[in-house]
Amino acid sequence: MKLTNRWNLLIYRLWSPVYDLVFTRLFASGRQRALQLLDLKPGERVLIVGVGTGADLPLLPRGVSAIGVDLSRDMLARANAKLPLVERDVLLICGDAQTLPVRAQTFDAVLLNLILSVVPDAAQCWRQSVTAAKANGRVVIFDKFAPEHDDQSGRRRILNLITMLAGTDITRKFSAMVAGTRATIVHDEPNIFHGTYRVMRVHLPTD
Repeated sequence: MKLTNRWNLLIYRLWSPVYDLVFTRLFASGRQRALQLLDLKPGERVLIVGVGTGADLPLLPRGVSAIGVDLSRDMLARANAKLPLVERDVLLICGDAQTLPVRAQTFDAVLLNLILSVVPDAAQCWRQSVTAAKANGRVVIFDKFAPEHDDQSGRRRILNLITMLAGTDITRKFSAMVAGTRATIVHDEPNIFHGTYRVMRVHLPTD
């Protein structure tokens, strides 16, 4: 089985009514740490790829503007219910993370929380995301990745058949996603589930 947009739309329609209830506390530390590392300043623009139910929106500092993109209108409806936020300008757009409906090099920062393991083509999502960032911009990721030394054991592949039914892939390696792009990991730290989930900050060099 492979993740597809069609499958994700179905799965996240089912998840949307209970997503915050089930996952808010579980992912809170990762989301909070991701925003700390993004280090947003008043006046900056941030792109939130895979904004989902908008769990990251209340964590945005005052004075920033944000565009949140998500494929699922059901998830976006939950995010929209969290708006407006005081002194934060937020626009939500229904769109595909693999073909982001935003202009290139227009964002000071990009936030990728729990999307690279969900979108069908993670490498394409990554390329689109870094293209949206300004030169010398920064990107922060909170997600789960297979260890780089992992040989994709039978146990992981079998478990992945189950997790993919729930709309997420546990076999993806970060190095494969970013191969061929000019990006430097400047911070990488373990988060929940013994480091299966990680928080990383990536620097994008100037041309």
